Parts: sequence; C-alpha cells; structure tokens
Amino acid sequence: MDSSSDDEFVLLRWSNPKSTESLDGHREIIISAADIDSWDSPALVRYATVKIRAQRSRLVESCSYFRGLLGGSFRESNLNGVSIEWSLEPFVSVLKCVYCSSCSVDVMPRNFLSLLEAAMYFGEETLLLKCKNWISEAELLEVQLDDLIEFWKFGLEHAIDFLSEVSVGYLARKFELMRSSKSFGDVPYALLLSCIKHPDLTIDSEKHLADALLHWVGCNVEPLGSSSKGQNVCSEVLKEIRVCLLPLPFAAGKRRSRYFSALADKSTDTIIRLMKVPPAQMLDALEHAHMGNVRIRLTEYSKKVDLSGCPQINSALLLLSLLPYSYVMEPSLKKSVRETMVSLERFNKNQSQVPQSLLPILSLKAVEEVDISNCPSLHLEAAIECFSISFPCLKKVKASYLLNFKQRTFHKLLEKCLLVDELDLTVDSTPLIPGQVTVMSSSVVTSPSSTFPYARVLDSLFTNSNITRLTLEGRSEIKDLDLQHVSKLCATLHHLNLKGCVSVTDAGISDLLWRCAQLSSLLVCNTSFGLNSVSALCSSTITIATSSDSYTEQRDCPLACKLQALHMGGCKGVNERSLLELISRTNTLRDLCLRDTGLMDTALYSFPGFSLETLDVSNTVISRACLVHIVRANPMLKSLKVRGCRNLIPQEDITRKSELASSYPIVDVYAELGERCMLEEISLGWGFTCSSFQALKPAIASLKSLTIGLGASLSEDTLRQLPITCPMLDVIVLYFQLISDDTIASITTSLRHLQTLALSYCLGDVSVSSFRQSLPHLTNLRLERVTPWMTNDDLAVLTQNCANIRELTLVGCRLLDADSLQAISSGWSGLTSIHLEECGEVTANGVSPLFSCIALEDILLRHNGSGISKDVIVDAASKLPLLRKVSLDLCDAREGDYDIPDYAGRCFLSSVKIARCKSPQKFCANLKSFGKVHKETLALVWNSESLTRAVVKERL
Repeated sequence: MDSSSDDEFVLLRWSNPKSTESLDGHREIIISAADIDSWDSPALVRYATVKIRAQRSRLVESCSYFRGLLGGSFRESNLNGVSIEWSLEPFVSVLKCVYCSSCSVDVMPRNFLSLLEAAMYFGEETLLLKCKNWISEAELLEVQLDDLIEFWKFGLEHAIDFLSEVSVGYLARKFELMRSSKSFGDVPYALLLSCIKHPDLTIDSEKHLADALLHWVGCNVEPLGSSSKGQNVCSEVLKEIRVCLLPLPFAAGKRRSRYFSALADKSTDTIIRLMKVPPAQMLDALEHAHMGNVRIRLTEYSKKVDLSGCPQINSALLLLSLLPYSYVMEPSLKKSVRETMVSLERFNKNQSQVPQSLLPILSLKAVEEVDISNCPSLHLEAAIECFSISFPCLKKVKASYLLNFKQRTFHKLLEKCLLVDELDLTVDSTPLIPGQVTVMSSSVVTSPSSTFPYARVLDSLFTNSNITRLTLEGRSEIKDLDLQHVSKLCATLHHLNLKGCVSVTDAGISDLLWRCAQLSSLLVCNTSFGLNSVSALCSSTITIATSSDSYTEQRDCPLACKLQALHMGGCKGVNERSLLELISRTNTLRDLCLRDTGLMDTALYSFPGFSLETLDVSNTVISRACLVHIVRANPMLKSLKVRGCRNLIPQEDITRKSELASSYPIVDVYAELGERCMLEEISLGWGFTCSSFQALKPAIASLKSLTIGLGASLSEDTLRQLPITCPMLDVIVLYFQLISDDTIASITTSLRHLQTLALSYCLGDVSVSSFRQSLPHLTNLRLERVTPWMTNDDLAVLTQNCANIRELTLVGCRLLDADSLQAISSGWSGLTSIHLEECGEVTANGVSPLFSCIALEDILLRHNGSGISKDVIVDAASKLPLLRKVSLDLCDAREGDYDIPDYAGRCFLSSVKIARCKSPQKFCANLKSFGKVHKETLALVWNSESLTRAVVKERL
C-alpha cells in the first residue's frame, strides 16, 4: 500500500450489483492502483464492491474526466471518494495507462469498442492513442465483418469520424475476403455504398463485386418488395458495377435476374460492341463514356487480377486501366495514349520495344497473380509488355484456352516477367487420343503464323527461369525437342502437367524425367508415357546424352520416391511388370491416378505409402481384397474412384484360386472405408449394393461428390437416404440406376445447394415433376434417356426452377420440336455448353435461337432434325466469341454438308467433329440407336501451329 498522506489519494468505488459470490468470505476488497500489474482482474468482478486507492495527482494529470471532477473549484474536488459507474475491465485498462508507462493493454476486436469508449469518456489520451493505432493498423489483423459493422455503427452514433472512415476503408480494401462472409447481407446500406465508392475498393474481378451486391440486394431489398425505397436502394447499389467489364458468361447468365436483367442486357450489348472496336480507335469509341467505368479495378492492395471470360478485354482497355486516371482524363494527353495503343498493337509485327516515354504505367507491386483465360481479343505480347511494368512481382499466370499463346508469347512472358513461377497454358485436349480412336486418314496443315521452330525460342525462354509449376495440358503442338529444352533450363520444376500432349513420345518424357531432379508432381494422362519413362523414374543412376557426348549422374534416390502426385490414366504403354516396379517405389504419394491402365492386384499391393488422399483406379481389374489393403494403410483417403472395376463384385470361387489374394482375407471394403476414412468424393460401380451403402455411411457424412455407375444396384429407398446421409452433396451422377420421380424429388427438395445432377440411362422414366423445387445453385444438368416424354412445357418448368443452368445435356427427349430451342435459349441465356442428341425435331428449323446464348463454348447437336444450314460452323464461330468446340452430324445438315472454316476463319474454335451415318438420312432419323449405323467422324483440331484433319471410325 502507498505510505503517502491520505490527502494525496482518492478512493475509487466500483460496485457490482450482479455479484452474488464472494471470495474468502468477503464481498468487498480494497486494493492499490500502484499494484495494478499484480491484480487478478477476472477475480475482481466476483466482488460486490471493489475500492481502488489511487493517487489524485496522477488521475488529474492523465484523465480529463478526473481533471474536471477533482482538479477544479467545484465542491466535488475535495472528495476523498468517487463512485465509478463503468465496466470494470475497460476501467482497469484506463488505470493501467495512468500508472504504467509501458501500458500493457492488449487491444483486440472483442474489446476495442469498450476500450475506445472508456478512453473517450475518461479522457485518457494514452489508451485513446493505442486504440487509434490499433484500428489504423487493422490491415495486419483479421477483423471479422461482424466486428467491422459494429465499429462503423459506433463511429456513426458517437460522431467518431476517424472510426467510420477507417471501417469503410478496411472493408473496401478487404472486400474480396469480406464478400464471402455469412454476415455480408447484414452490412448497412450506407456502409456498403461508401465502401463500393471508395477508391481503395479491391476485388479480383468485376464479377465478384456483382455477385456480392446481388447477394446483398437479395437479403435487403427483397423484404421491401416493389416499394420505391427498395427500388432506389437497389438501383443506387447496382449502378456502381462496371457492366462493360463483366465476364460474358456471367452477364449473359443474369439476363433473367430480377434485379439485374436490364444491366445484364446492357452489359452483353456493350461487350459485343467493344469487341468490334479496334484497340487504336478505343479512345474515340469511349469519347462520351465516363473513363472510370471502363477501367479495370486496380489498387495498390490488389493481389490478383482476374479477367477470365472477358472477350472484350483488349490491349487498349488494359492500358487505360494501368495508366494514372488523371493521365487518361487529360485531353491534351489523348494523342500520347492513342500512339501507345498503336505501338502495342504493332508490337508483334516489328518486335520493337514499346517507347517507355509513352507508358507512364502504374506500378502495382502487390499483384502476384493474373488470369487471362478465355480472353480471345487480348493481344498477348502487348499485355505481357504492360504486365512487366505494372506488375513487377507477378508470380502466377493463368492463360487457359488461348491457342494464340504461341512460341514467341512464351518467350516474351518469361523474358519480361522474371519472377513468374507458375504458368498454366491449358487448352482443350484433342479428341484424337492415340489408342482411343482408330484413324482412317489424317493430314496436317501448318499455320501461316508458325514462322520458326518452337524449341529455338526455349533456350532463352527458360534461361534463369523460376518456373516451378508448368501446365501444358492439351497442347498437342508440344514435341520431344520442346520437352528437352524445358528439362535443361527449368531446374526448379516441381509440377509438370502434360495431360493430352499427344505429340510427345515415351523417349521425350523419359529424357525430361532424367533431368528434372526436383519433380514432385507428374501428370501424364493420355500420353505415350511408357517403359522408358518408368525406368527414368525408378533409376538412381542416370545417363544423360548431350549433343557431343553422354555422362552418368548419381541421384540420392529414384525420382519415384519423391513423387507426391502421379497421374498416368489412359497410358497404355506401361505393362504389369513395369507398373509393379514403379508403384513399389512411390512411398510418398498423396495423389495417384491409374484409371484405364493395365493395373492389376500385384502392382497395387506393392504400394508402400501411407499418405494417399486421392486414388483413381477406374476401369481396372483390381479386386476387393487389394482395395481393402490400400484403404487400411491409407486412412487419410478423401477421394476414391473405382467405377468400372468389375472385379469388385464378390466372387468367392475366383478369389480362392488367387494365391496372392489368399494371403489377404476378403473383408468388406466399404466397411473398411466406413471405419477408417472421411471421404469427400467417391465414384462407384460394380459390386456396390444397398448393404455396401449402409457400411459406407460413416465415411460419407461430409461427401461432396457422388458417382454411381454401371454394376451398382441401389434401391430407391437407399437413394432417398442420400440427402440425410450426405447433406453436403453438391454433385450427384447416376448411371443405370432404378429411379422415379419420388427419388429425384427427395434429392432436389433436400439438397438445396446441389450444383451438378446427371441421370444417364437410368431405368424408370423421370418427369419434370421431380424438379418442382427451385434449385438456384444447379449449374450442370444432364438427362440422358431418362425423360423421353419431355415437352416444351416441361422445358419451361425447368427453366423457371433451375434458372442458373450453364451446362445442359438432353438425350432421347423425342417430343421436343423446333420451338424447344427457343425455349432453351431464352430460359438459359447464360449457357456455356449445350448437348442435344436425338431430341425430336429441335433443329428442324435451324439453330439461330442458340446464337442468343452468346457465351456458348461447347455445342453438340446430333440427330435432332435436318434443318441446320451449311454455314452454321462459320456463322457460330463469328457470332459466339467464346465458342471452342462444335460437334454435328451430317444427318442434320439441310444441304447435306457443312462449310469448314480455314485457320484464320475459325475465330476461337479448337475442334470441330462431324459424324456420318451409313444409312440414308430418312432411315437414320427414325432409328432408336445410332451407334449401329455410325460410319465415321471427321475431326478438325487446331493448335497454336497447325490444323489436323482426321477421319476416325469412332463416334467422337
């Protein structure tokens, strides 16, 4: 206790009327503020009265409240005791700041407002400053949206301007994170409006802003109905969306949105108009537009720029977004901007450097990722020139589905953007997979733009490259020589995806594997991966050949021992012996795909690992006993695909004859899964029964994706249990199962967040009455020979209740007619994929209604009526800017043939497949099964260098 005169001290009395407990038999305690560091604050609140002996001068000096109460000429100034009517915890924090120079007060989201209020009430400047510093540095903290809303409201109610401003700024800068919060619908209108108008508003894509605002409108405007207030609020919020920058699929898909339909129409019209404007004329075209509405949202806090699906984005719009706003708005500088645009567009013609004096481009060091997938209008080399200046810390580039990403583009990207370590150049895989199709004839036409060999630029492309993840999936132009240069110069490569690279050989892949010592993830599905590649993975001693000599190098261990992911599905060049050798060495694998290979029990039994999380052995001959062995050893399994594995059917007489299986007793694999694993994805078929489902239940409580294929036999009662057993399902695919309207209705009624529903060749007709419930999240619907009696009226019901379908497949809907196509296109204007086969007379009057589905990427139309015009492919490619794949049948050609576009006229197309039937057209149109009369398929496949024309036996 303090020993000074009592006149120097004042007794601060804090009463707790809610206290019913006491400590040590006492309901009152007297403590000294001088000992505040040793107080047991949680224990103090259990007393009914807490008396604090505090030094009067310190209180007066530090707190304006006590200065006014104890330091003036009022009667209360001479009081020896003061009652404190305040929460004890924040008041103790005030005293800590008065008595402790270090002020060890921890400000956190849960106590910030109480500390701030106490600091302001008592006028304690140290605590107030600490609160201000904490909220101003909140960028480094994870403040929840609920707390942020409370901060903003408090600032508004107490006229604390800095708190309101900081809250708005924080929400704007963290908008990308906050928009996914469950509390986003609770954001007050004034806070939201201030946020989306804030210059620091940071989002990855304009689509994300639109999605978030539409969600907020649904939560806040919906209750107001059609009142003028609701309409004003909706209009004021949504007008902040820059509709000309929305991805085309998103805008097209919102044409029926209750609140967004007018803006969606405006957006699609603007996108198409901008696509027709040459970049050099963009400034003139935008002369009467507000430049702020055509600029991509970029701030110093942006980490990712997502432009995917925006065919309107060209080098001019990109440049306008990267220049300072004042520079763009200054009339006297428009000439310089225009000259820069022209220079960028001509960049690939003369290979000259863009004049730096014309490029006062912003430098945004926070941007690490750019996604320009499906941006066919973007001049890639011009974009890379801008990225290199504006995004100096760029690390990840995703440029999927861009056939114009050619050799010189690779070179330019890695020459200019030196920090890029992840590059994704995925394109659609060719349908001409060796071993899967029988080629009757083939020819290759080289693109006029292929001016020099691919490998020649790779020497400089990968020099000092930081690339660790390289995805070349579907790139059929990649050859062995290209892989050789990659392996030589990508010393840090960890992940390589060569799926569908059909032009590389086993020797080419093996040469790469000899050299890439740090590789931990290898994806080579549907390639020539074979015995040489297996040898390269399994050997510790490697021999590397050079142009003049060869040398031997010793590894610490075989590369197979380091692999964490290996996908070799569809690789037919690996025999049982080599597969056994490879699998026996992959002890660190977490992700293994062996579908459609010669996998047998002996090889899978040899797997030594215990960390598998995903396993795909679909369409192999593995047995139940072998699968049990794997499940027991790998309890972390999350994804299992065994569809098409016929040996999973219990066959006691066969298993007794297997010497290998005899040492592993037959146990129910589904019981093992149910006991050991927690699955998120499963694909099943042969041998899966109702009893299997019961045993599997504990493992599928968190299941998200379920596929049940041929050979599984589940009762309708079991299928009706799915929503109860697996409430998190968002993907359901059923093949050859017995179903009814009641079964489907139970699924669609309960699983409100279902995203994919596929019913293929199931027994028992399903009517549209199964879809009477609204399924707003369903984006992929596949009905193959399960709804033969579907009518146009049924289609209307589907479009109402499943309004957000993006991928639609209908097979065998014989009652549909020419009006059906109009119903589909008007009901699902945002379709990106449509497959219609044997659907009555859908195409009897042509396919022009489909052109209103402006975002289509994939069209398959077969045996739906002979009304398709000869020029349909060229017409569709020119009118649908994102169209990549077209599949047609000559039986539907009105004039018996189709025009084929040349390389330049293909627009964005990557493949065209035209099937031909043996039978006469009239006979063919009435057949129930067209597989028996199929003759051949003409396939045209484009890559960045050439066009391949092939005739194959299969119906592709």
